[in-house]
Amino acid sequence: MSDSLRQELLEIFAGRATRRYGLSEINQLQHALQSAALAEADGAPPATVLASLLHDVGHMIHQLGEDPAARGVDDVHEELGARWLADRFGPEVSEPVRLHVAAKRYLCAAEPDYFGKLSPDSVRSLALQGGPMSADEAEDFRRHPQFTEAVRLRRYDEAAKDPRARTPDFDHFLRHVPACRK
Repeated sequence: MSDSLRQELLEIFAGRATRRYGLSEINQLQHALQSAALAEADGAPPATVLASLLHDVGHMIHQLGEDPAARGVDDVHEELGARWLADRFGPEVSEPVRLHVAAKRYLCAAEPDYFGKLSPDSVRSLALQGGPMSADEAEDFRRHPQFTEAVRLRRYDEAAKDPRARTPDFDHFLRHVPACRK
């Protein structure tokens, strides 16, 4: 991995990811590390582990201030983050990130009990993001080549909000970067 990419990632995640993550009792960095740890423990491929680590980078690189959802603003972090990642990684990393909000909308439509598992901040942002998918939207989403990995990422994302969780450090997950670079 290039030192410049490592430094860029560290600046974002060590420098900007220490603020609170929505309504959760954890910060963005803890959320990222938990997401990646869950993916790794699940045996996910390296690109999915890295996508899990970096899935909310869009929250940290936008210029909307902290918690725009509380002000009724969808920061479209999935699109911003995916564009940023696509400049550095292949679609196996950037596409699940781009689709992780769509995966939440899909799961709310496809699994009757999924909405009840959402954290309060995910419920709040879901309304801004279009709510559960329609049947036609869900059918289209299932056809996407990254559908399976996007749904996996979404499940790790929702489960990664435990203030007591212990995880490896950021550098532990950066070992996946060389295999996923463009």
